[in-house]
Amino acid sequence: MDTPSGSMAGRLGFEPGYLILESGYGKDCDEELRAAIVDLTGNAFIQGEAQEVVDGVLLWWRDGDSDLVDALVDVLAYLTENGPIWVLTPKAGRPHHVEPSDIQDAAPTAGLSQTSSFSVASDWSATRLVARRVGKR
Repeated sequence: MDTPSGSMAGRLGFEPGYLILESGYGKDCDEELRAAIVDLTGNAFIQGEAQEVVDGVLLWWRDGDSDLVDALVDVLAYLTENGPIWVLTPKAGRPHHVEPSDIQDAAPTAGLSQTSSFSVASDWSATRLVARRVGKR
C-alpha cells in the first residue's frame, strides 16, 4: 500500500494479523488512517471491552475527555507485553488539542514510557507509549 495513510499505518508498527483495540472513536477521527490500519492488519478494530489480548491500541484522546491515566490503565489490561499504545490527539490549533505535557505526565502514572511522537494525519498527532521495563532481580 503506497498511499500516505497506508504508509502511516505501517509507521505505527502494525503488521498483518495484528489485533488492534480502538478506544475513544468519534466522528472527528481520521477515517483514512483507520481504513489503512484495517487494510494492513486484515482485522476490524476491537471496540469496547476486549475478550482477547491485543497487539496494539489506538486511543483517540481530546482535551475534555475524562482522565487520561484511567483510560491508559483500562486499555493496558488488554495489551500484549510488548505492544504499543498510540495516543492520537488533535494537533496544535485544532479543537480539543491536548498539550504534549499532559501525555508525558500521565504515562508514568499508568506504568508507561513515551518513546516517540509524530504527525499521523492532517489533524492528528500520534504518541507511542510502551510498558516500562522492570529490571530483573
